[in-house]
Amino acid sequence: MKKLTASRGQVLYLRRRLANFAFILLSLAAALFGLIWLGFILYALVKNGITALSPRLFSQDTAPPGSPGGLANAIYGSFVMSMLAVLAGAPIGLLGGTYLAEYSRTSRSAHALSFVVRFINDILLSAPSIVTGLFIYEFVVVPMGHFSGLAGALSLMVIVIPVVARTTENMLLLVPDGLREAAAALGAPRNFIVKTITWKAAKAGIITGILLAVARISGETAPLLFTALNNQFMSLNIARPAASLPVVIFQYALSPYQDWHDLAWAGAFLVTATVLTLSIIARILDKKRT
Repeated sequence: MKKLTASRGQVLYLRRRLANFAFILLSLAAALFGLIWLGFILYALVKNGITALSPRLFSQDTAPPGSPGGLANAIYGSFVMSMLAVLAGAPIGLLGGTYLAEYSRTSRSAHALSFVVRFINDILLSAPSIVTGLFIYEFVVVPMGHFSGLAGALSLMVIVIPVVARTTENMLLLVPDGLREAAAALGAPRNFIVKTITWKAAKAGIITGILLAVARISGETAPLLFTALNNQFMSLNIARPAASLPVVIFQYALSPYQDWHDLAWAGAFLVTATVLTLSIIARILDKKRT
């Protein structure tokens, strides 16, 4: 009887080992399959993007086919709209995430309101970016009567807010309650506790969330097509149509002109390098926080 039980246990052990090995093998195969295609994409991007880089890329505006030109106006437009979106959206997301993490547990009504806010935030996180572009087009572009860089920044701001709000909430929830309780025992009000303790403890994580939001909006094309449209020239007026790297890449990649294709590769390389740099910085900050 003991030998039979031991043999059954050994068979069960071998079966579990084989199932575990098969699961690991399938997981590695799926990861390698995705990495291979990612490698092909990055190889093509680096090969064509680096060769298309030149000083005029940063000093000249987009030009007609056959004429020398660069992406200075598109780079400037993307930078201005992204910065405006972050400057306007990050504080809203920070305060929204703070409410969800710090104030939603104070009463039943606050808990109900936090449920609604969190639900809407999740919808904004998962909604296609083109929906935000259509929303800003209907409520900003149509009343103004024309496209503008301001409308483009607003469409990107709608994308920034839920990303920062979710990251802020998660980071603040990781702060031990003992820190809050110790400050409250000393008589500190809740707003003082949030500003001087919980925000400070979660600072690296909050900055990481803002950087991830910037990386998210850096390559958005659809909302800008409905809001900022494009501009072949450098425009310092955000109330007028503005160029952006994603839109220029989209238009130039579909064109039949080789010089425009080269500029599209260069622009795609710049966007990818920017997103990669921000992601690396976010990882470093998250590692320091941990």
